[in-house]
Amino acid sequence: MMQHHKELQMEFEVAQREGRSNAHLKGDYQRIGDVMLKNIQSMKHLTIHLRKHSEVLVELENGIKNSRKLEALCRDFEMQKVCYLPLNTFLLRPLHRLMHYKQIMERLCKYYPPNHMDFRDSRAALAEISEMVAQLHSSMLKMENFQKLHELKKDLIGIDNLVISGREFIRLGSLSKLSGKGLQQRMFFLFNDVLLYTSRGLTASNQFKVHGQLPLYGMMIEESEEEWGVPHCFTLRGQHQTIVVAASSRTEMDKWTEDIQMVIDLAENCNGPAPDFLGSSPPDNIGVLYKSGKEMAFPLCFIESPEEPTIDQESEDDLNASRTSLERQTPHRGNTTVHVCWHRNTSVSMVDFSIAVENQLSGNLLRKFKNSNGWQKLWVVFTNFCMFFYKSHQDNHPLASLPLLGYSLTIPSESENIHKDYVFKLHFKSHVYYFRAESEYTFERWMEVIRSATSPASRIRVLSHEESHVY
Repeated sequence: MMQHHKELQMEFEVAQREGRSNAHLKGDYQRIGDVMLKNIQSMKHLTIHLRKHSEVLVELENGIKNSRKLEALCRDFEMQKVCYLPLNTFLLRPLHRLMHYKQIMERLCKYYPPNHMDFRDSRAALAEISEMVAQLHSSMLKMENFQKLHELKKDLIGIDNLVISGREFIRLGSLSKLSGKGLQQRMFFLFNDVLLYTSRGLTASNQFKVHGQLPLYGMMIEESEEEWGVPHCFTLRGQHQTIVVAASSRTEMDKWTEDIQMVIDLAENCNGPAPDFLGSSPPDNIGVLYKSGKEMAFPLCFIESPEEPTIDQESEDDLNASRTSLERQTPHRGNTTVHVCWHRNTSVSMVDFSIAVENQLSGNLLRKFKNSNGWQKLWVVFTNFCMFFYKSHQDNHPLASLPLLGYSLTIPSESENIHKDYVFKLHFKSHVYYFRAESEYTFERWMEVIRSATSPASRIRVLSHEESHVY
């Protein structure tokens, strides 16, 4: 798989060099659509292996479960700086690569006029890749859900059967739970059959301890701001337990109530609660939840926790120092999306994760801190809601990272005295960063992908697995 992509990259580089030479006068040089179309057949052979990816994920998880040696090997690898995402996330990348090729060809076909010499080959390549993506689409959704359940299992203690057949992850995030002691921050995990609420542990593992499980079958939601005098407050009435929770904003409240009501409706349509037994493979007998036509990806990022310096305290010189934000990581798992949502008091859905998979980008950016004068050129990789910073594209591990959940994306105002073109601003509370792109096109692309992380999806629609899936 890797060898194929390396050879394809070399062909593109050759085509680019020929396009810049006099070969274009004869019209016999290789072009992007031409190269892609020629490589489609070998890609089709690779899809045979991609269809077996679910077996790889299952066997890896079973191996980790049954072998302490393999468990330690995977854990030690994930602690290395080169492994900036969870290991099983990387295993899904070959599937995602096909989807990215499809997106590239879509943009190219929009750019080419119909009379361009590469237009016909580009359209043909797009049609072939789209068919491959459609064939693997259902399998990819199941694997992403399977990966997410196993990743969440690492963050939770107090539940032994998180990964069961038919279970789908829907949303996770921070809510305040009303009790006799007042409002207490809790981390909630919504699945298609149960709602878990947890507290952040003070153990070395830094996991979240499960305090309660609320089956969603038969549950009712009631807005109760007036009853309790708490903003953005709602009540969840289960068959055996009732809890009152408050969101950090009206937007967050709407996201939670919308998702919970959707799952309640689905549970009622299924005529009963989901079965409670362990499963060892991605479920293949269930529908898929969608938002705005998007399908349902998972980051490992540095977070701004009280126990360690925040990224806002980092100066530009820190990027050249020996101990940067990622290098300050401790052995506990305090740097996952779960912890980011906890500290940012926000939430993220499985649909947001899948949209993040579609919105990945890398390239050079100039960065400036709020209180600094100079700009620093960095190679930036944006993936899974997070910006990873490198000195250059040749480095094998990031120097620092910035998770963007909870951040706002804007254009600097005149009063900020930036006076540069193609600049965008990222800010969360007192944390402010400016980034400058190299051209109008790259500026628009960075704005597009970062907006996917700073403006999560909100509207939901549900498609059964028999319906067609649209990217």
